[in-house]
Amino acid sequence: MAQQPGFISVLQITDMHIRAAPEDTLLGVDTGYYFKAVLDLAFAGKQQYDLILATGDLAQDPCPASYRRILQMLEACNIPCICLPGNHDDYHLMQQILNTGKVSCRKQVLVGGWQIICLNSQIPGAPEGLLAKPELLFLDECLKSHPEHYALIAVHHHCLKTKTPWMDTMMIKNSEELFEIITKYPHVKAVTCGHIHQAMDASAASVRVFGTPSTCFQFKPGSKKFSLDNAMPGYRVIRLYPDGGIKSRLDCLPGQLTGLQADTHGY
Repeated sequence: MAQQPGFISVLQITDMHIRAAPEDTLLGVDTGYYFKAVLDLAFAGKQQYDLILATGDLAQDPCPASYRRILQMLEACNIPCICLPGNHDDYHLMQQILNTGKVSCRKQVLVGGWQIICLNSQIPGAPEGLLAKPELLFLDECLKSHPEHYALIAVHHHCLKTKTPWMDTMMIKNSEELFEIITKYPHVKAVTCGHIHQAMDASAASVRVFGTPSTCFQFKPGSKKFSLDNAMPGYRVIRLYPDGGIKSRLDCLPGQLTGLQADTHGY
């Protein structure tokens, strides 16, 4: 994997909720249209990335047709892309279909002095997350085996509270076990997640913790029950530097979201 001069550039996209049929919407939103619009913005001008992290809830309809649509759009980016499962996904199907060319469901990448570790927090059939024992053992082994590499951990569910009460019932149930491992390894520098459909930039156990907006619709920060926001779709760029430093920014589409059924109580 090639890298940008002086740093590794990671594009994080998340919670695309792609439907099987292009004409289908979710809460009134054409999720496929906005996913493509976000990618177009991310790659506008001379923007270059070393890796795309697609951090879960890729499909709203977890079927072959949805994942083929996703694959087509990711392949067009022509750079390595790692796909993680979210609570709406079928991980088995993902591993079958999102596994060609530069698109994969790999769990580990070593590049330019950094290790990127991708974890599966899915509990099939449930909205909340859990890092099962094999995932925790995998994380520990990766960190133990590569002490010379700084580490970025990617996972779908959030590991810190967002102060949005209804959403925080669906975070990683055993996040304390994640941080127990992280505190053993000072070369871990950040955790980035999806799931929350809003931005987060916090810290815990001496690491940065990011949450990234969805490429379709957002949830209203601070709400006690399911509530949609009028914030636009977006993505996160994470730059990883040779000295372990991290810089990150969020970019969002301009304008107003078309079709959003803001009075919806869930999906």
